[in-house]
Amino acid sequence: MRAYSSAFSPSSAQGCSVSGVAQAFSTVSTTRSIYRAASPVRVRAHPRPPVCRTAAASPEVAWSPGRDAEVATSTRRVTMGYPNISLAVDAGQSSTRVRAVGSDVPDLSLPGVNTAAPLPPQWATLLRSALARTGPASTVALGSSGLGAETAQELLDLLEDTPVQRLILAHDSVTSYLGALGDGEGCVIAAGTGTICLAVGPHETARVDGWGNLIGDAGSAYWIGRTAMEAALRGYDGRRQMTALTGLMQHEFPDLESAYLTLQSDPDKVARIAAFSSQVNEVAASDRVAGTILDKAAAHLSESVQAALRRVRLGGPSVPRVAAIGGVFRSERVLRRFTDYLTLEWPTFALASTTGEGIDGAQALLTLAATHPLSARLSIAER
Repeated sequence: MRAYSSAFSPSSAQGCSVSGVAQAFSTVSTTRSIYRAASPVRVRAHPRPPVCRTAAASPEVAWSPGRDAEVATSTRRVTMGYPNISLAVDAGQSSTRVRAVGSDVPDLSLPGVNTAAPLPPQWATLLRSALARTGPASTVALGSSGLGAETAQELLDLLEDTPVQRLILAHDSVTSYLGALGDGEGCVIAAGTGTICLAVGPHETARVDGWGNLIGDAGSAYWIGRTAMEAALRGYDGRRQMTALTGLMQHEFPDLESAYLTLQSDPDKVARIAAFSSQVNEVAASDRVAGTILDKAAAHLSESVQAALRRVRLGGPSVPRVAAIGGVFRSERVLRRFTDYLTLEWPTFALASTTGEGIDGAQALLTLAATHPLSARLSIAER
């Protein structure tokens, strides 16, 4: 492991100064002379000076005039002076934000992560890039999209030649929660390209959805875009009522009959389909089909919130704290309908104000109590 400082404090040296060593030599020399004059007792020809230890858990030798060395029973460790800077990292699919906590370096913006590829090597690359710009850091708290079975130890092993000594790894639903509501009870639903909901109760947590675009993410921008494209093609076929969505889709795909082929071969098809949700919102006020799609999205999102709150025993008569974040909620219609559906359950319901963002939640991981319910969702490694 690379040492970034070899300095230690005078108090750690415990008397190992030049003058102290010289004095010990003088004392031992004087004592030897007295012994030789008084008796024929043999003494060591080369008595050892006091020993300075800088390694951990090494026995220390204690010396006194006229006696051989005795091994002290206590051990001592000298701290090697690792940096006090910590990194908070919010790794999303579109971009990654890094904050050097304890430093005046501005927040960094780095590329996002590809959740379809192995994540630990990507995280390691991002952290090396960040460390090159922030200077050495001893602790890293990282919240990431796409986190599955990966562990903090896997990432720490990839950072063996860096000053990182402790690593905290969490799904970005955890950092989104901490950023939005802090460490109190409640529920946070994030709806962007995908969707995920996390609730925190007095003793437990519950995750709802976030199962990806193939089998989940109900109410997300991808879900809205895909549902709208399907409705557009149904209208084109004559299977359903005509909708303005057909014309909007044809503007992007002039040959509608080959649109599915174009999308299937597009490596950015998920983002492209999700982007179509903004056009759905633009015509929702005048197009019944588009409006219904947004209403259904809001229903899916409110359903996730209610399910998560019930699982952590916050679904009673008391009005829970709920925060809604992500691009989908920029649609006034979705936000209004979402709130209306929750008001049916709690008549006095109102959305909670968010206190921060994902990067703030990543920073909160650094001080999250070990007894907090969210701690069970963290992977922690240190060396």
